[in-house]
Amino acid sequence: MSKRPDTKETVLLALELMRRIPRGRKVSAKELHEQLVDTEVGRDLRTIQRQLEMLSEHFDIERDDRSKPYGYRWKEKARGMALPTLSEQESLLLTLAEQQLKSLLPPSLIKSMEGFFVQARTNLAPYSNAKREREWLSKVRVVSTAQPLLPPKIKPGVFEQVSNALFANQWLAVDYENAAGKRTQAEVMPLGLAQQGTRLYLVCRFKDYDNERSLVLNRILSAKASEFTFERPKDFDLEQYDDDGRFGYGNGKRVRLSFSITQRAGQHLLESRLSEDQEVTTTAKGFDISATVVETAQLEWWLRGFGEAIWNIQREPV
Repeated sequence: MSKRPDTKETVLLALELMRRIPRGRKVSAKELHEQLVDTEVGRDLRTIQRQLEMLSEHFDIERDDRSKPYGYRWKEKARGMALPTLSEQESLLLTLAEQQLKSLLPPSLIKSMEGFFVQARTNLAPYSNAKREREWLSKVRVVSTAQPLLPPKIKPGVFEQVSNALFANQWLAVDYENAAGKRTQAEVMPLGLAQQGTRLYLVCRFKDYDNERSLVLNRILSAKASEFTFERPKDFDLEQYDDDGRFGYGNGKRVRLSFSITQRAGQHLLESRLSEDQEVTTTAKGFDISATVVETAQLEWWLRGFGEAIWNIQREPV
């Protein structure tokens, strides 16, 4: 005999469904099921379908049954229920968050948040009263400091498997091909995900090793999250990994860097310093600058980019 669903859980599911049913477009039972699958009120598809049928009979919810899958939406002039809704300011914040963080969140979490994102976009739609909040979206932009490049294509399913394994602390089987064309199949412990420009990197440890490696996601040919979980290493810190210059092809070695640079080329370094202990001396030709930095290949490329505008480059181990 099947277990009868708890009344409280049924009510919570109904409220969550009503909150996620949009007004300006139709949503299917399958879409709502995907949004809720990883939440506390997640249920099987058939349960979602039964709840939607019941809700469409008792509330101003339109069910389009002309073709399958059926579509559901609030009727145009429906008052709905007195459920908490997003304000214009919250809608603006959530819309900006979706734009900037969608590549750093697990797809399952994005799906579970879809109802909020849809509501936020609806609240900022041209027919809404949120004119100033809507205009703000065209007033701000994240600008690249390097030559703009299109993001590399990631193989279908790779990001989902990687992010799900990272989220749940699960071992991950990967088929990886490096820049030299060498192909490796291995089981790795996913520890972090980082975005550098248009690229995404997976920080991980290969099985039976205790050092970290960075794998470019677009070079992963296939990935599969395992059912086996692991205890996240207490000695790993993603922020420290970044501070050690590991994403700039370094190994954490710090040096006291000093160089001379023309005033025109080095003026911005007086505003955006290389380090907290940076020292600057003004000269007849420009500036003499010294700072403690992490020695990386990225630093070398940066120095070379100044060409003849920089000279007398020296490095002393710290």
